[in-house]
Amino acid sequence: MAREARPLLEMKAITKRFPGVLALDRVDLSVARGEVHLLLGENGAGKSTLMKILSGACPMDAGEIRLEGRPIQIRSPSHARTLGISMIYQELNLVPNLTVADNIFLGREPSRAGFVLRRRMEDDAKRLLRRMHADVRPDALARDLPVAQQQLVEICRALSLDAKVIVMDEPTSPLTGRETAVLFRLIRSLKASGVAVIYITHRLEEARAVGDTVTVLRDGRRVGSAPARSVSNDRLVRMMVGRTLAQVFPRLARPRPGAILEVNGLAREGVLGPVSFRVAPGEILGVAGLIGSGRTELARALIGADRRTGGAISIGGRPVRIASPRDARRAGLCLLPEDRKAQGLVLGLPVLHNVSLASLDRLSRLGFLRLRAERREVQGLVDRLRVRTPTLEQLARNLSGGNQQKVVLARWLAVEPRVLVFDEPTRGIDVGARFEVYKLVAMLARQGVGIVLISSDLGEVLGLSHRVAVMRGGRMTAVLPRRSATPERVMRHAMGLAAG
Repeated sequence: MAREARPLLEMKAITKRFPGVLALDRVDLSVARGEVHLLLGENGAGKSTLMKILSGACPMDAGEIRLEGRPIQIRSPSHARTLGISMIYQELNLVPNLTVADNIFLGREPSRAGFVLRRRMEDDAKRLLRRMHADVRPDALARDLPVAQQQLVEICRALSLDAKVIVMDEPTSPLTGRETAVLFRLIRSLKASGVAVIYITHRLEEARAVGDTVTVLRDGRRVGSAPARSVSNDRLVRMMVGRTLAQVFPRLARPRPGAILEVNGLAREGVLGPVSFRVAPGEILGVAGLIGSGRTELARALIGADRRTGGAISIGGRPVRIASPRDARRAGLCLLPEDRKAQGLVLGLPVLHNVSLASLDRLSRLGFLRLRAERREVQGLVDRLRVRTPTLEQLARNLSGGNQQKVVLARWLAVEPRVLVFDEPTRGIDVGARFEVYKLVAMLARQGVGIVLISSDLGEVLGLSHRVAVMRGGRMTAVLPRRSATPERVMRHAMGLAAG
């Protein structure tokens, strides 16, 4: 689509101060009609603050916003929506027990004499869904829809408000590859109809898949903008964190001889296996594979979260019986789960109790928790992992994604694990925080811990592993040494093709 000479949206010299912090320092952002504009930066770079100002959730201290060439003053989120600016948050904002049509027109239902005109509302919803090429019934309950279709309902709500600009915050973080492809088709449809999309993401590969322009923020300042399809990942990383992509992955130490973990014939009928592999002390075994290949099922079967139908596990040369996560922890085998918020943390508890959760028996005497010992141990782990939290009483839900991941890791370090399984360790966290997680993984390996690293980010697996195991259909189709684990070769195994 040809770009207009005048931008649809202009944010000029936007400045925002919080007590003791300059969150935004004269930031500019210009977005054209029918453009997908990616907004990148580490946590704390200012992306969310800038978009909160645009969506009316936060006032600016200085600067100017123009929409279609006219200066606007955005007083509230509802006012922003009337101006044609809608925001779709990472945590979707639907009412689960209401229908699709109800959610699209919530608070704006067509009515006559106090009665909702339900047929008209469902017909209007159907037209919006058809515009998005969506196979969703307007009378379906929101709770029954997969996440990708819930996002679609959010987009339809924005379109029902005649949105000119739609802001999407990490829209693909909860999606499968297939659902992500559906979302990208919807975004292209929005582009074709002239809607501008501001797209916040931590995933560099999305720059070329869906974006037209990339703007990078760092420390509250605009570092620069570039065409999405021509800017390299190396340049983006350097703009975001001041390091090149080659510097993101730390150097790995040589694994020690022997095997800290041996798995023989691990199976779960119809889902997994049989799978056999070994991990040396200090070795990082990366596990790659497409969605549905059985990677997470492998992790859950290893720690006893899912009942297995066959197989044997040895740790440090001794067979262990693992029928539950508690058995796994006692054997020295711990999992950092894929969904840290739902499965790894108690979000309503403070950092202190989240870290000590697995060590209460050791930190107790005669049934009473030794509070000073708990605080001393947790503080030591928080300092060691450089968890950024104002106090140990900070609730886990208030931490950034990278610091939440460190809290889960701190909990397992407290029990001195022999083997750690990382399932998607950097999902939803920014490039700078990823670098810190990678350093921690490499540090643990140097200390002799065996590590199984499961990730859908192939670059992460290749950059951080001594060997790469490839899964397909619940089985390991290959285990490749680092020097021969090229992206092409891994993908051929993952897709069931002959190795090249």
